[in-house]
Amino acid sequence: MEFNILETIDSLVVAVIYLVVSFALFFIGKIIYQLIHRSINVDDELVEKDNLAFSFANVGYYIGLVLVILGVYSGDGISHITEDLIDVAVYGLLSIILLNLSVIISDKLILRKFSLKKEIIEDQNAGAGIIEGSFCVANGLILYGVMSGNEDSFIEIMILWAIAQVVFMLVGFVYNLITPYNVLKHIEKDNVAVGIGFSGAVIAIANLVRFGIQMEADNWILVGENLLLETGIGLLMLPIVRFLTDKILLPKRKLTDEIVNQEKPNIGAAVIEAFAYIGGSLLICASFS
Repeated sequence: MEFNILETIDSLVVAVIYLVVSFALFFIGKIIYQLIHRSINVDDELVEKDNLAFSFANVGYYIGLVLVILGVYSGDGISHITEDLIDVAVYGLLSIILLNLSVIISDKLILRKFSLKKEIIEDQNAGAGIIEGSFCVANGLILYGVMSGNEDSFIEIMILWAIAQVVFMLVGFVYNLITPYNVLKHIEKDNVAVGIGFSGAVIAIANLVRFGIQMEADNWILVGENLLLETGIGLLMLPIVRFLTDKILLPKRKLTDEIVNQEKPNIGAAVIEAFAYIGGSLLICASFS
């Protein structure tokens, strides 16, 4: 194959342009996050106070931010650089706004029984920080699925995003049903293990919903069917995976005892639980591919 230096230079220039735009979007996302959390000095929490809880929440947001930017670039509309940059700017800003709205919704509705700001900033509760970070990652996955289609109108994007918020509320409800303990109460008691297990469930369901959104569908009826199918499978998966974690991954121990019924909660057991949820969701998506 003959080497074409002009094509190579052109490709490099285009790559640099997209990279600069990506960093610009990331910077905008960071500014919006700081505006929403005006009472929090991000640098002070990360550097001066060494606040691990805030680090988990902040990094989770950054991961979500990267996912939504990737979703915009994965859109079907990518063709010419001028049109692409307009699409990236418009859909990128919309994604950033929706991601931040998602954080507010999860704080006010799903985690409403305690002050997340107090738990993360004042108490430096790592479990609470992990949960907030997981909701950011989960919403990033949802928005990745929505934006990667990029043929949807703003209204359709808002509908899919709103459905995802309802699904997250269902996850919180179902997860509390399948655990013999009150998840939020134990998180408030600084139980990091409970936060890790719950976070794994949230991310796993988000991955399934993301997959449902990306499945081929010619109309909204099929989109709805895909979402209901994947959401239903995900909610059914939670108790099954928790049971299997007890019987297969931790055969000589009870998961609940390891996480809440001992003086020092077993974080390793919770990591295994979270892995089981996320791994299960990946295998389910692969089986439908």
